Amino acid sequence: MTIRIGKISLWHVHAWDYIKQAQEHEDTVMAAIWDEDSERGQEAAERLNVPFYASLEDMLAQDNIDAVIVDAPTRLHEEVITAAAKAGKHIFTEKVIASTIKEVNTIISDVQENGVKMTVSLPRLNDGYTLTIQDILKQGLLGKVTYVRVRLSHNGAIANWLPEHFYDLKDCQGGALIDLGCHPMYLTNLFLGQEVTGVNANFGYVTGKEVEDNAVATLFTDSGAIGVVEAGFVNSHSPFAIEVHGTEGTLLYGTPEDKLLIRTNVGSDQQKEWTEIPLLDRRESAFSQWVSHIQNDTMATENLQTATQLTRLMEAANLSAKEGRKISLKELQG
Repeated sequence: MTIRIGKISLWHVHAWDYIKQAQEHEDTVMAAIWDEDSERGQEAAERLNVPFYASLEDMLAQDNIDAVIVDAPTRLHEEVITAAAKAGKHIFTEKVIASTIKEVNTIISDVQENGVKMTVSLPRLNDGYTLTIQDILKQGLLGKVTYVRVRLSHNGAIANWLPEHFYDLKDCQGGALIDLGCHPMYLTNLFLGQEVTGVNANFGYVTGKEVEDNAVATLFTDSGAIGVVEAGFVNSHSPFAIEVHGTEGTLLYGTPEDKLLIRTNVGSDQQKEWTEIPLLDRRESAFSQWVSHIQNDTMATENLQTATQLTRLMEAANLSAKEGRKISLKELQG
């Protein structure tokens, strides 16, 4: 059965990327558009030759719409995702699910109660370097993990290619960290492999925007392991970079080339010099995984758990930067 998809907003810069994925997947088609900006929505509908709905309620009421892709402003996520869930539509959404854990819990509850399938786009979980690093950690080649650093930045704010609405604090609920920093945040949390108990964040405003364009967040654990998350909109030629350090070794990726290097003291894999490790193949995209969950009546349990934790960490980071102190995750009310 072909899954007919309604688009909830084209606000996000990746909106057309997800439309392209839907067009290219053999089991999905774009079938309708709603946008809080009616002019933008009508233009997209004309381009796709599908109906435009001025009312989200009207689009969700259509029996021939099976699912939705959400690229609405972050501030609208709870409203539009819960509406889609209550209408019985499966949901694929851009990160973050929402900016607070309270909103996320409401969304997840409605998704579960209405039996729809939801998947969050966390694309770097599926890349070969992530899968390879996870395999190295499972083998114990680094010993006990003590420090993780992941950096992702671009020059969008100084080269003026980011849309102006990406600097709207109300719509975005934050800046470089909650947008671009989502990726290093969930990767750092993954590679630490243990519970994060505290977060301390610092924001910079290089271009004087309403939201931060330069950010760092430090993640703390009870074991003493530390994670460092870096993101920015004001950095030219800044490579995506991963470092994982442990009691028995270190691995590096992307500094600056897309190679994974390791030094380890462990067993037959002991390396006195840096050695390149071939990357595993990437797995299917989050969008394809979502389609499979719909078709096979399965749940994206791990994906939703990761996305929920992502919001918890982001909420703590935003609160930390605002109040100038370390935030215990126990402080956050769900």
